[in-house]
Amino acid sequence: MSTVPAQLAVDADLVRALLESQYPQLAHHPLKEVGDGWVNYVFRLGKDLVVRLPRRDSVAGLMAKEQRWLPGLTAGLATGTSVPLYVGVPEALYPYPWSISEWFDGLDVSLQPRDRNVALARPLGDFLNAFHQPAPRDYPPNPVVGGTLATRSQAVQERLRSGMVPHAARIEQIWAQAVNLPPWNGAPLWLHGDLHPANLIAKDGTLQAVIDFGDLTAGDPATDLAAAWLVFDATGRRRLRESLGRQYDGDPSVWLRARGWAVYMASNLLAAADRHPGLYLVGSETLMEILTDDLTWL
Repeated sequence: MSTVPAQLAVDADLVRALLESQYPQLAHHPLKEVGDGWVNYVFRLGKDLVVRLPRRDSVAGLMAKEQRWLPGLTAGLATGTSVPLYVGVPEALYPYPWSISEWFDGLDVSLQPRDRNVALARPLGDFLNAFHQPAPRDYPPNPVVGGTLATRSQAVQERLRSGMVPHAARIEQIWAQAVNLPPWNGAPLWLHGDLHPANLIAKDGTLQAVIDFGDLTAGDPATDLAAAWLVFDATGRRRLRESLGRQYDGDPSVWLRARGWAVYMASNLLAAADRHPGLYLVGSETLMEILTDDLTWL
């Protein structure tokens, strides 16, 4: 049984009715529920498409944000994404925006051993180099990610005091160091905002897609560079940095802030174990990567 709260029940019959109403040319394809996440219901549509529908009021704006920004941001990217191919609009049957995207026939990276992710370092670096571009002034704000680490201190401290984070004293030292570093000194760059393994799809040893851009915003690229610890082991981190070239060399603190963001995200995964039990291991492994990293790759 899902532990995820939902304000609105969605089943295949409702999705089929939405398709018949708005995209009748797609309504004849087989439809199967394949995901029951915190933010969206997910239904596979035929062989090549996926329907994503927000679960409740508080996350409906994330889908609207993807619809507004992703088509322009992903045009020309070599990496696949969950960009909406068809935009669903609210109606009497269902009151939120919804989308149809490409289905990527691969493996959620959180489900494979971390040492296999080394092969993903270069393609993920290529994605970040292409995606981390200066954003316009009206970029979508995000109250959680993209800003300074200090805004997350209360949440991290509460998790460290809760007993749910192993080696809390050492993690607190690493966090304090990151919070006191100089902030990002460049223009706000576009950010995925939630670049953990479950938002990466791999197949045959390469990166197929980056998905779920609900936290899309702009700001400090260290937010996304936290993937160095969330996704990779020491070898993978070194290869990721090499693949990024000199893009961040103007900010000598960017990687240590990224380690701070990895602390924030990993502790969040541990705290949300009841909602995302499959990601508890990602959070735990990430903290071990942080604790054992000698930073000689920087």
